[in-house]
Amino acid sequence: MTARETLLRDYRAAFLRYLSRREESALHSGYQLGRGALADGRSPLEVVQVHHDVLAEVLRDSPAAEVPLIARSASDFLVEVLASYDMARRGPGS
Repeated sequence: MTARETLLRDYRAAFLRYLSRREESALHSGYQLGRGALADGRSPLEVVQVHHDVLAEVLRDSPAAEVPLIARSASDFLVEVLASYDMARRGPGS
C-alpha cells in the first residue's frame, strides 16, 4: 500500500466517523490525522486532494437533502486537518 493509499484509507475512516457523530472527539481525529500527515512529509495539496476524493465518494452515496450538512461538516473537518500545517507555517510564538 502506498503512502497516499494509506492516507486515503485513514482519512476516509476519520471523516466517516466525524460525519456519523459530529462530536469534538471525532473532529480531533482529523487534527491528529493532519499532524501525522505533516510529520510524514505529506503536502497540504495532497491532503486537500485526498479530502476531495473522500468527499466525492460520500456525496455520491448521499441523499440530496443531506448534501448541505455534509458540505459544512466537510469544511469543518478539513480546517481541523489543516490546522497543523497552519501552525507549522506560523512558527513558534505566533
